Amino acid sequence: MTPAQTVLVIDDQVTLARAFALALESVGYVAHIAHTAEDGLRLAQREHPAAIILDLRMPFISGTGFLYRLRALRQHRDTPVLVVTGAPVNEDLRTELADLRAVVRFKPFGLPDLIKEVHALLNGPPPSSSGPVHRLVI
Repeated sequence: MTPAQTVLVIDDQVTLARAFALALESVGYVAHIAHTAEDGLRLAQREHPAAIILDLRMPFISGTGFLYRLRALRQHRDTPVLVVTGAPVNEDLRTELADLRAVVRFKPFGLPDLIKEVHALLNGPPPSSSGPVHRLVI
């Protein structure tokens, strides 16, 4: 049996981050949560996640700032990142995020969609569900 893949959720909205983590855990992932970019960088270095889910608008260091710092770390140059945002993204920012190798999805974003996106990022077969996935749309 292979160990569960780890996903790091970075979002300053506590309830949303917990909902994402619970949804991922319900299908077999190990989820860690950070509410700031600084904490996210520390957890990324300690936990070596297989993928990261990231909010763009956060205090102190934005999601884009986080991505620049993450990509500067050799072990995270290729870590898949899914940006989930409700913020407007102009063409320049969209290009910048693409250059930082981040996939961008916009809210509202359902939990089943989140799970599908994480599976797609990791190119693995979906783990079997150990419980119901609730249809929360954010």
